[in-house]
Amino acid sequence: MLITLYSTQGCHLCEQAYGLLVEMGVQHQVSIVDITVNDALFSRYGVTIPVLSIPNHDDLTMSAPELHWPFDRNRLAAWLTTYKLG
Repeated sequence: MLITLYSTQGCHLCEQAYGLLVEMGVQHQVSIVDITVNDALFSRYGVTIPVLSIPNHDDLTMSAPELHWPFDRNRLAAWLTTYKLG
C-alpha cells in the first residue's frame, strides 16, 4: 500500500475521501488506518481527518507528504500526480 487514509469508523468525510480515491482508480493502493486504536494518531489527527499520507515516500529528507481535508477531485489528482501515484 502506498497511500494511508487516516480515518475513523462512521466518518462521513472519510467515506467521501475514499470515494474520491475510488474515482481516481487508486483504491488498491490505499490502506485505511483507524486513528482511534492509537493514542498518538488520535492526538495528531483527531480533529483533522480524513488525511491522506504517503509514509514510504522516496525522499527521506522530508516528512511524509500529507493531504488534509477538505480536498476535491482536482486537488487529489494534483497531489497524486506530484507523488507519481495517479
